[in-house]
Amino acid sequence: MKKLLIAFSLAVATAHSQSLLESFGSGSNQFQIEFVTIGNPGNTADTAQASLGFPPMPTSVSIGSVAYSFHLAKFEISRDMVEKANQAGSLGITLADMTNIGGNGANRPASGTSWFEAARFVNWLNTSTGNAAAYKFDGSGNFQLWSSSDAGYNANNQFRNSLAKYVLPTMDEWYKGAFGSPGGTWYDYATGSDTLPTAVTSGTTSGTAVYGQTGPGSSPADIDKAGGLSPFETMGQNGNVGEWTESAVDGVNDLTTESRALLGGSYGQSSFSMPASNLGQGGPTLENPITGFRVAIVVPEPSSASLLLGGLAGLAAMRRRRAV
Repeated sequence: MKKLLIAFSLAVATAHSQSLLESFGSGSNQFQIEFVTIGNPGNTADTAQASLGFPPMPTSVSIGSVAYSFHLAKFEISRDMVEKANQAGSLGITLADMTNIGGNGANRPASGTSWFEAARFVNWLNTSTGNAAAYKFDGSGNFQLWSSSDAGYNANNQFRNSLAKYVLPTMDEWYKGAFGSPGGTWYDYATGSDTLPTAVTSGTTSGTAVYGQTGPGSSPADIDKAGGLSPFETMGQNGNVGEWTESAVDGVNDLTTESRALLGGSYGQSSFSMPASNLGQGGPTLENPITGFRVAIVVPEPSSASLLLGGLAGLAAMRRRRAV
């Protein structure tokens, strides 16, 4: 019983850390992505974004409510991850050449990826681990909507297959991870504050973000040195590079070529790109050196703690039955 209690304590500690490390590829092409848990399911949406931002979201927008818990990558996807996936899966993804500003480092964000390329990367994460592809491409590589005849079809989101494990975060999922908090409080900035983050070129100090760099040699920071953390412990959702979300900019995922929402601002943009109210957009073929992405996990997975609690409950029930 003592060993069981020790195991239970370790499981609870693991669950409390709210961190998940997933491995992909093999051999020299292996890499890992760290995820954090975005809990507080069914939270109230944010209806009072900061008044700053350009271009701003409509004043009537309601955003950030997510009915379920999910996992969001703690960091942006790096160049190294994309290059290894390219080697392992022959994905043909091209990255922006950032040599002139020192941005080609392996741990720099995968800038220059289009939405379609980000979707292909996510599909490889799924198919290489035995999961269903998240996004539909035809034999010629053209992006398609999922149809009612497809397994995993969701009429409310024709971009995403509901059977997939790894996805691009929707605008609501991304926004909640950046500007929300476990307790339900909304913040104007992705550092758990209503005060503009301090601009830095690199680092992990609380209340900082990588933005406002316009001089010679300015570049994004490494994905794990991209400023202070959000309340959910993500990094770089303010500054470093802007990030693709899965969502069409109008919030209705029903047209293959419509513009996608871009959030978060970048290292080369000013403070106006930092607030929660800022909404960028781009066509899905856009390859911009200040744009990257991160991924999410949306399939509910029982934690070791919940499994152990179930086992303990079953053991207690067996003892009660034996005592009758």
